[in-house]
Formats: sequence, C-alpha cells, structure tokens
Amino acid sequence: MSHRTVPPFRADHVGSFLRPQALLDARERRRKGEIPAAALREAEDAAIREVVRFQEDLGLEGVTDGEYRRTYFHVDFLEQLGGVETSGGIQVKFHSTAGDVDFSPPVLKVTGKVRHVRPIQRADFEFLAAATKRLPKVTIPSPTMLHFRGGRGAISQEAYPELEAFFDDVAAAYRAELAQLGAAGCRYVQLDDTNLAYLCDPKLRAGAQARGDDPNELPRRYARLINAAIAGRPAGMQVCIHLCRGNFKSAWVAEGGYEPVAESLFNDLAVDGYFLEYDDARSGDFAPLRFVPKGKIVVLGLVTTKSSELETQDELRRRIDEAARHVPLDQLCLSPQCGFSSTVHGNEIMRAAQAAKLRLVIDTARAVWGTA
Repeated sequence: MSHRTVPPFRADHVGSFLRPQALLDARERRRKGEIPAAALREAEDAAIREVVRFQEDLGLEGVTDGEYRRTYFHVDFLEQLGGVETSGGIQVKFHSTAGDVDFSPPVLKVTGKVRHVRPIQRADFEFLAAATKRLPKVTIPSPTMLHFRGGRGAISQEAYPELEAFFDDVAAAYRAELAQLGAAGCRYVQLDDTNLAYLCDPKLRAGAQARGDDPNELPRRYARLINAAIAGRPAGMQVCIHLCRGNFKSAWVAEGGYEPVAESLFNDLAVDGYFLEYDDARSGDFAPLRFVPKGKIVVLGLVTTKSSELETQDELRRRIDEAARHVPLDQLCLSPQCGFSSTVHGNEIMRAAQAAKLRLVIDTARAVWGTA
C-alpha cells in the first residue's frame, strides 16, 4: 500500500485537544482583567509547544496547535472578518448518552459587507511552523458557517439585498486568507463544517426549510461557495473538509447518514480529502462512499472522541474492510471522529484516553496500510 507523502495521512486527526489546566487558568485570569493579553499569549505559546511535542512523540505526521488560542472552533475566526458581529447566544440542544445538554454559543450576524481586513491565522501558523518538525496543519471554519445557522435572517438586507453577492464576498475573504497562509508556507488546511452534516438530519433539514432554504439545493450551493473560497489556492496546498454533527462536552446535535448530501459532497466539492464521522450509528453506514471519485481521500473517523472507552484494533480493521467495499482501500485513511475539544470546554474524556486513542489510530494505520 502506498505511503502518503501529502496530507491527509494514513493516521491523521481533526485538530483540537483538551486544554491544559494552566492554560484554562490563564484564560480565566485574562477574562477577569488580572493579566494582559500578552501574558495570555505567552501561556498559549507554552501550551502549544507542549501539545506539538505530544503529537510528534506519538508519531503523527500532521501537527496542529490544538486550537489552544480559541474559545470556539468557528466564532474566534469568523468574528475577525469585516462585516461580521457576535451577540448574545442562541440555545442549541445537544444530545449525549447521559441526556440532553443545553449550550448557547454566540450568535454570528452579518451586519455589513463581508471582507478580509487583516490576516487571521498567519501569525498563529508561523508560530506553529517554527515549533514543529512535522507538517503544520491549520484548521478554520467552513465558509458555510456564516449562512446555515441564521439563514437569510442573520444577513443584513441593507448590505446584501441579493444573497449571491454575500456568497461572493465570503468566498473572496477566504481566498485572501488562504493566500496569506500560503505566502507564510502553509500547505495543509482543514475546513470544519457542521452544516453539510446537519443536512443529513431530517429535523434539521426541516428547520432549514422553515427558514426559507431548500435542503436539497443547499449542498450544491455550499459546494459552490466552498469551491469559490478555495479557488486559486497556492500550489501545493492541500485542503480537506471535516464534517461534524456537533461536538460539545461529548454531546452532539445531528444524526443521520451521509446519503442526502453524498453526491454533491463527493463530486461537486473541489477539496482533496474528507474527514468523516463514523464512530457510531449516528453517522449511518458506508454506502454513501460509493460516490467518492478516484483521487479523493476519505479519512474514516472511526475512533470516538466522546468517551474514554477505547476501541480495539480488530474492530477498527473490520470497519475499514467494510468501507473498502465501497471505495478502494488506498483512498482511505483513519482518524478520530472529531477533535477532543471543539470548544474550550472540552469533551468528557480522560487525558490519558486522548493519547491512547491516537496511538490506536497510528498502530491500526500501520497494520492496515503498512505506514502511518
């Protein structure tokens, strides 16, 4: 089986890690005004150096900063775009094996023309690149995150009487950001997208329809948006997309297999790879993978980040074999199903289990493909 010299790798991961207590303490002190922003940045730097060593010691080829500078996987990035503001919080009901969890993340609203006013991730990438000997990976929210949750109602009618102009401006802002990252040497970017996965859930599809959107057309509209956002990306930059059904304190929002979005997801999107949740029955079966064209890579998220219970290598190998009935084994890789801490709060999982699960991913990849 071929060794992958470009990402995604046979053993990969989504990106976020449980925050160390020292970093959480520094964030709280900053919130209270007890330390300046520079002191928090120093605490983040120290924590990132540690999580980089953690990843390198495990043997991972792609390394992230753990998303240690963020509170939320999406808000911290999107609110730095011109024309985007946050306010209050909208209650979202997450589900877990222990019961429902209420969560109210900030609401994103488009109040003016969307534009790229400054580099957002460049300085963070440059720090990460200097801290690792492996390939640094940047994770950013998918551009669809500015549309799905609020729809037309969250986008200024004055700024955008026609939504096509909104989509054009969002794509242009992302192109500018990717150009900045490319100029700094970034070659591995992941777009984190909950919305294409939410469109697999009948209840959330109904909610989109109630907001005035067509859930059958949205995957195609979002594919055009994402393609425009990554068009002209620097030569050698690999772009992957991660589909997530919600990840907050080991709870989720959506359920349902990929069938409703599969054709557009795999054939319309011009990304290089897909990180797909497949850790339990919420994600359905592997049949939608029949739409994956030659040359595209699917990273099977078979190892859950939502509990400390450790899967077995035999179980993972059996499921990889099942997936390989629909797409060639050489087009498959392995990872956890999501990050370990998509928000600063972290999943309900032991720190030791975080390491054990990543070791299992690496060991299984070596057993299946002969390389990680």
